[in-house]
This record gives sequence, C-alpha cells and structure tokens, in this order.
Amino acid sequence: MIDFSITDEQKALRDLARDFAKNEIAPKAEHHDHTGEYPKEILKKAFDIGLMNLHIPTQYGGAGLGVLDELIASEELFYACSGVATAILANNLALAPVLLGASDEILKKFIQPMSENFTLAAYAVTEPGAGSDVAGIRTTAKRVGDDYVLNGSKMWITNAGHADWFFVLAKTDVNAGHKGMTGFIVDAKTPGIILGKKEKNMGQRCSDTRSVTFEDVKVPKWQMVGKEGEGFKIAMGAFDQTRPAVAIGAVGVAKAALDHSVRYANTRNAFGKPISVNQGVSFILAEMARDIEAGRLLCWQAAWLIDGGHRNTYQASIAKAFCADMAMRVTTDAVQIFGGYGFNEEYPVEKLMRDAKIFQIYEGTSQIQRVIISKFLNDGVGIENPNL
Repeated sequence: MIDFSITDEQKALRDLARDFAKNEIAPKAEHHDHTGEYPKEILKKAFDIGLMNLHIPTQYGGAGLGVLDELIASEELFYACSGVATAILANNLALAPVLLGASDEILKKFIQPMSENFTLAAYAVTEPGAGSDVAGIRTTAKRVGDDYVLNGSKMWITNAGHADWFFVLAKTDVNAGHKGMTGFIVDAKTPGIILGKKEKNMGQRCSDTRSVTFEDVKVPKWQMVGKEGEGFKIAMGAFDQTRPAVAIGAVGVAKAALDHSVRYANTRNAFGKPISVNQGVSFILAEMARDIEAGRLLCWQAAWLIDGGHRNTYQASIAKAFCADMAMRVTTDAVQIFGGYGFNEEYPVEKLMRDAKIFQIYEGTSQIQRVIISKFLNDGVGIENPNL
C-alpha cells in the first residue's frame, strides 16, 4: 500500500527544522548573503538540537535516520536560506561514501565522535579539470610503505575552509580509468594540505567553497575507504543518497519563491485590482505550485526507494534534474511577478534566483542527470519502475 503520510517522529523532525529555520536562519539570511560570512554559530546551534549528521548509525551514537527523514527536515532549512542550509547539510555528502564503504576502525575514529562533538567535513572529489567527468580526476595516491601519499588539487569544495576531515577521491592506478580510483578519509590537520581563498559565488554566498591542494600529504593505509580501486563505485553510490536531498533543497527554494510571489501578487494593485486576479499572473502562480508539488513527490519517491533497500539511481537523477530546472524557472518567474522590485536587492526574490542556479550545477549538472536517465532508457529499463 502506498502511503504519503509521515510518522509522528517525522512530523516532530519537520517542526523542529521549521522552527529552527524561522527563528535562527531566516532572520540572519540577508546578513550572510550580503557579507558572505560563514554561519558557524548557526551550524553549532543546528548540531546542538540534532539537525546535523542525521545518518550516523545508532551503534556509533547517531540518530540513524533515513534519506526521507533528511528530506523532510532539509526542505524547511532550504526554505529559509539555501546558503546556510548547504553549510549545515554538507556533512551528509562527506559522510555518505564513508558510511557506505569505510571500515569499523574509520567509523569509530572519525564518525563516532561526530555524534558528540561539533565537527565539519567536506567531500573533495571535483577538480579544476574534472567536474561532471569524475573519471577524469588527476589527484594521485601513491603507496609508500604503510601510507599513501596524495598529490593534486580539488576545486569547489563545500565547507573546505572549516572542515575537520575530507573524503578524498584519488587515482591509485592512473592507467585503470574509473577502476583505478580509491577513496580516503584525510584529517584536515595533515601536513601538506593547502586551502585556497573562499570563492565569491553568485548565490549561496555564505557557503564556504574553495580549492584544496594536496602536496605530498601522507595518509595511513587504514584510512582508505573501502578497498583500493573501489573509490569511484563508492563515490557514485553516495550520490544515490545525496541527490534526492539536493533536489529537495531546490524544492525549498522554489516554495519560498512561490510564497513571496503569492503575498506580493495579492497586495500589489494594477488597473484597480490585485495582480493575482489577472490570468497572466494567476496561471504563473498555479504552474509554480504544480511543479513544486511534483518535485517534492519525485524526491520522496527516490528517498523511499533507497530507504527500502532498492537502487534509486534512475529516480534520483530524475528528481535532481526536474527539481533543479524547476527551481530556476520558479525563481525566475517570481522575479517577473515582482517586476522592477524583483530585480532589486531590497526584495527577497532576487536572492532566491541567484541561489537557485547552483542546483543545476552541483551534485551532477542537469545535463549529466539527463545522460544517466537516457542510459537507463537505452538499456531497456526506466519506462517501468526498474527497482520493484
């Protein structure tokens, strides 16, 4: 039986996230957007009330929550400010491959303490010359005795300037393509790690994004995540968990744009009546609402699949592609409804439009999602649900 209701525990999590977003994030969103200041104090408060590291298993002191649980909380946080929400939830991206493939030793050393102490992590895969083409990374990890020595540079790494550890993907065999890639968990205090400047991005300005360079960084063998050569598989498997969460972030941004637009359209008069009664505006609002509802259901389906032990790659890519493009369209329409005011920083929708763009780029571009979807179709699956 299909059931779209949520449990009492999920309602409590949603209400916790909603109250936190309203009282702690929203009042400071404009400040952090204008200054680019990293919202570390907000993150600490989010950690204190249990809104970070939701997926750490209970045997390591965590809440052991599922992907759908994360989605329910995340939509509320992104509604208030996607830059702050990205900083809060970036740990989940770094944790995903580690929880998927790491040894018990790693989990006890690096992950269990995160349940007790405020800790930040970063997912270091993208490089200056390898974004969508993950197999094109050039960072290497050479075995030297009981260690691996890392050399290379990563780019656009979220939370990099504040991370306590990195999940790093590197080539242990430069001639083996994606089968020669291996993941490592690297302590940020390790000598040889060089952080670049904080990037000045168009949107999500308070999210700390920068380059990370590894110069002869020595990593003990036991900090390898999975086995040598399994890094690509582990990193890609993590996306099945994280892409629905990114997609729901786009839903949160779009929902904020819709709510601002409805309020404005009901109070802004033109030709003697609110602009909301004009069909040209009311149809735009209706289409915004339609697509937001559709996007949320796509995200929930992808989360429900993986929480139930099914592969969700196809559905996760559909959710990511649809919601990213939807958020960009909805926020652009919101600016249009506000007219000249929408083009001005005094009003909230221009920020939402700037913030929305990144959803079409990070965690796999909208074009890459279409490549993944079309591959399923060309392989003869996807028309019917391929997992059930």
